[in-house]
Amino acid sequence: MEHEVFVPVPADRLQQVLSDPEQVAGAVPGLQRDADESASPLSGRLKVRVGGHTITYRGAARVASRGDGSFAIEGEGVEVRGGGSVKLSLVVRLDPAEGGEGTQVVFSGTGAGEGRVSESSPQAVEGAVRRLLERFAEGLGRGAEEPEPEPVVVEPVDPPSASASASVFETDVPPSSFDAAEEEILVPPAEAAHARRTMIGRSAEEVDHAPPRGRYAPAPAAESMSTSATLRWAAPAAAVVLASAIVVGRALRRRR
Repeated sequence: MEHEVFVPVPADRLQQVLSDPEQVAGAVPGLQRDADESASPLSGRLKVRVGGHTITYRGAARVASRGDGSFAIEGEGVEVRGGGSVKLSLVVRLDPAEGGEGTQVVFSGTGAGEGRVSESSPQAVEGAVRRLLERFAEGLGRGAEEPEPEPVVVEPVDPPSASASASVFETDVPPSSFDAAEEEILVPPAEAAHARRTMIGRSAEEVDHAPPRGRYAPAPAAESMSTSATLRWAAPAAAVVLASAIVVGRALRRRR
């Protein structure tokens, strides 16, 4: 039989795929490769639907270059369930299409089968083989396509705003906490020692409730300051009034 399939891939790329057994195995539709690492890449199980039957074959195939740009494929398999077998001998030729925008993949060869495949009509067998070859050619084309580079999208990054920059340095701790911490750190060692000495012999309650002295004593209230200032001015004025009263009293007595 002979069958042609157009593949929109240059012939030189298809030649590279057919020269690699691993890529050829990836192009065979429905091939379940053997798990044994020593097995050939084109060995395993293959399901084929012929007419109303689905037949699973276990076998192997070989691909070799013929030196003229074409490739020879030889394969055989036996039924997994049954005593039938098949053999296939193909020649794959790559004819560049006009304009160089694709390739005509031409299959030619012979095949023979026994067992369940012989129960189907020749037309059903031919149709199953053509579908298998078309899917195989499409697989070769996918393996020969060069992957397109993924576009790199660079998203612009907005510069940080002034409010965002200021928020980095903002905290939830009130300023008084920093003042207290700083004041606690700056206590002179000598004054701290003096405070400890004055606390010796005093009860814990007295120490807890004793007002601070020295540089940490609370500032006097404004009212007390105004009262002391008034007393300082009232004392001399009262003395002057008292002296004037005495002088006036003596003068009145003399007149009498």
